[in-house]
Amino acid sequence: MLSRKTDNRSSKANKNRHTKHNNRPDKRSKMDKKKEVSFTETMKRLLDYASGDKLNVLIVLIFSITSTIFAIIGPKIMGNATTEIFNGLISKIRDGGQGIDFSKLLKIIFILTILYIISTVFSYAQSYIMSGVAQRISYRLRQEISQKINRLPMEYFDKNSKGDIISRVTNDVDTLSQTMNQSLMQVVTSVITVVGVFIMMLYINFMMTIAALIVMPLTMLVLSIIIKKSQVFFKQQQKYLGDINGKIEETFSGQNIVRGYNGERFEINEFDAINRKLYDTGWKSQFLSSIMMPIMNFVGNLGYVIVSILGGYMAINGRISVGDIQAFIQYMWMFTQPLNQLAQIMNLLQSTAAAADRIFEFLDEEEIDLSDKLPLEGPVQGNINFDHVRFGYNNDNIIIKDFSLDIKAGQKVAIVGPTGAGKTTIVKLLMRFYKLNSGKISIDGIDIESLDLESYRKNFAMVLQDTWLFSGTIMENLKYGRLDATDEEVYKAAKAAHVDRFIMTQKQGYDTILTEDSKNISQGQKQLLTIARAILSDPKILILDEATSSVDTRTEVLIQQAMDNLIKDRTSFIIAHRLSTIRNADLILVLNEGDIVEQGSHDELLAMNGFYSNLYRSQYEELEGAN
Repeated sequence: MLSRKTDNRSSKANKNRHTKHNNRPDKRSKMDKKKEVSFTETMKRLLDYASGDKLNVLIVLIFSITSTIFAIIGPKIMGNATTEIFNGLISKIRDGGQGIDFSKLLKIIFILTILYIISTVFSYAQSYIMSGVAQRISYRLRQEISQKINRLPMEYFDKNSKGDIISRVTNDVDTLSQTMNQSLMQVVTSVITVVGVFIMMLYINFMMTIAALIVMPLTMLVLSIIIKKSQVFFKQQQKYLGDINGKIEETFSGQNIVRGYNGERFEINEFDAINRKLYDTGWKSQFLSSIMMPIMNFVGNLGYVIVSILGGYMAINGRISVGDIQAFIQYMWMFTQPLNQLAQIMNLLQSTAAAADRIFEFLDEEEIDLSDKLPLEGPVQGNINFDHVRFGYNNDNIIIKDFSLDIKAGQKVAIVGPTGAGKTTIVKLLMRFYKLNSGKISIDGIDIESLDLESYRKNFAMVLQDTWLFSGTIMENLKYGRLDATDEEVYKAAKAAHVDRFIMTQKQGYDTILTEDSKNISQGQKQLLTIARAILSDPKILILDEATSSVDTRTEVLIQQAMDNLIKDRTSFIIAHRLSTIRNADLILVLNEGDIVEQGSHDELLAMNGFYSNLYRSQYEELEGAN
């Protein structure tokens, strides 16, 4: 029975574009017409992730403003202390007065100490809260990326480097976390400081303020040009960082092939080419951002010279007190310091924007359409129908041209043919790893494209030529086929796959830890474990793609016996190159260039004396020659 189930997930369609590197196709896909996202738009979207922490952000803003205001008031009060000391000394020298009023001075110092303590406490509190906000934003982004991976079509992973995807989850999110934690509140603090200090400078003396800031507009113009230019290099730097991670991951996972073919020099050259691009963009971005500080320091020092000369002249004429000059110079430092910090922060924020842009580009990739799908409920019979199926991984390279087939429930269907005939592609389409160009595939008369993926795929189990096991115990890997399986059911499945004996020879038995990429067991043993996992899942439809290719002949016979028991009353698809293993199939499909050229039982196909017969005899002759 079918019941309608809606899913409100929305997806944004983007076109993939391909880049080239060293005159060969790159694995990474990009959008042909990628929207240019501005720094402001990216940061605004990033800050939307803090919407769940509005109260915390408000508290941080209040603490930041309070801390900054108290820090700004400090120099003026300190200036009063300086004036008190100066006036007392002058009074003592001139007419022998009482000199410095230490009681008043101590009162000023006490007030100043309280202000700085309060400022420090508020500053610490806002940093503590903001750290939590930044980490929660990173957590949400990683969570969204993880969920996004499960909603992306298979072709995305075919066209993109795994290392680049991993880089977005790790490097880019880490960049966001660190810079947001360090920078966002610093931006607020710096802006408030600049505004507050500017007001205090005007309060002390208008003419000195104008003199101190006369070169500031030109400085801001130069900085804005530098920031705009460096942002381009920061984005490229993040991109090439992803590329280099992809290259490292690719080379590391293929070390056997690299060394077997003496490909070390080729891989070094490939790595150096990407590393050179990363170096070029890295030093350009860092150089452009690093010259902002010297520019700000030059402006600050020039301002100190102007203020010192003008302040001294005005003090001589009695138009300003010595304490106010000291406070003004300190305010000048407080004014240029946050501007210097803003220049540094813009460096970090550019890295943040570049990283966020890459993350959002990934999150905006076109997803599998999961809306308005029907859950597949009730017992599945296993009737499969291919109706004029047409498919190609690229529109200009059609592999399956016009495939039609009706398979009855419980049939054992073998698919054979030369390499590139489309055998594996057929089962991938059945699993809905890819969308058809045209045509339809049905299960029990229902179009599989209309079905909810989870309820549809739970009726399948796959044993592929390329085995996959994750880091964990053997028991955990076997239960991956059915998470609610009991230990006894696992033992039974392992015995059926003839892998129980191997497992029990391990010191830890079923609790043996498989290392990354399962390097501590052989390829054949991995194959047996994946077969046991499929047996445990108890599927209605079974797909075996060269499932016994990595086991010896004796074990293959045992596995065939286990498979014969497993596929009873189940629809099964068996892809095989060794034709001797599929003699008892109910139906053998012979594929060539994406089309069925022959079909029938083993005996029927031999009697036709056609394509299958030639394949079978060629293998038989090879065996005879080997003997």
